[in-house]
Amino acid sequence: MRAVVVERWGGPEELVEREVERPEPGLNEVLVRVHAAGVNPVDWKTRASGALIGWDAVPAVGWDVSGTVEAVGPGVGLFRPGDEVFGMPRFPRQAGAYAEYVVAPARHLARKPAGLTHTEAAALPLAGLTAWQALVDTADVRPGERVLVHAAAGGVGHLAVQIAKARGAYVIGTAGAAKHALVRELGADETIDYRSVRFEDAVSDVDVVLDGIGGGTAERSISVLRDGGRLITLPGPDDVPAAPDGVRATWMLVEPDHHGLREIAALVERGAVRPVVETVLPLAEAAKAHEIGEQGRTTGKIVLTVV
Repeated sequence: MRAVVVERWGGPEELVEREVERPEPGLNEVLVRVHAAGVNPVDWKTRASGALIGWDAVPAVGWDVSGTVEAVGPGVGLFRPGDEVFGMPRFPRQAGAYAEYVVAPARHLARKPAGLTHTEAAALPLAGLTAWQALVDTADVRPGERVLVHAAAGGVGHLAVQIAKARGAYVIGTAGAAKHALVRELGADETIDYRSVRFEDAVSDVDVVLDGIGGGTAERSISVLRDGGRLITLPGPDDVPAAPDGVRATWMLVEPDHHGLREIAALVERGAVRPVVETVLPLAEAAKAHEIGEQGRTTGKIVLTVV
């Protein structure tokens, strides 16, 4: 099968297409014929160096997949050949989603949302599960709460805005001014242009902050939280600031989640969530996808088409 692999740690040029042996599903695993693979910041970070998540071997890159079940291994009762599925297998272990086929534990997948193309569905798993697990499982966002989403037009952010809104929250999003119309279209009640305004001067009494930026953003976000507020930061544990009594600050790393995928699919099917795909490229142009992503200006997601 065709697969994009990393020859050695380094830049996008280290992504090369090769013919490799097709994997076979084992116990409780399925073989998925990949139609599309989503591209995420963690992809290019692990391509550059495995230090991000403790790898000491050059990675088979990529996690987000949408495709069709080709075969099932022993013990699988959840799917059968021909089922359309999407998911984020094995994260943060290697999955090798930039390929024509991928083997995944069956419960790292769910049925593809009805009405979405494979390209759209491939944009959902990692970013969608990150937003879901942060806002629902970790922060337990309630109706009427005020939620501040940083980088609200980005991969995680644009889905977080929609999930928070679906939970009945009042949503505030930071983004460049050119992206405010989209962020409001996705459900934000307020938008803040982070280039011209310090968000801590524009908003207060927030219940939940989702920080996908890191650096000083998490520390600055503490000041906008009310008593009982929750800050969830995504870039890394070193970005978790000291928090005063009555405020919770935590780092969260996404994990494969069959239940979460089903919940996200249900939101899609009722029209409450839609993925925004800005750039679509063929598998052979994975290096170009990484070059675009590393510029940090992507609205929504980048997706590779495989078949």
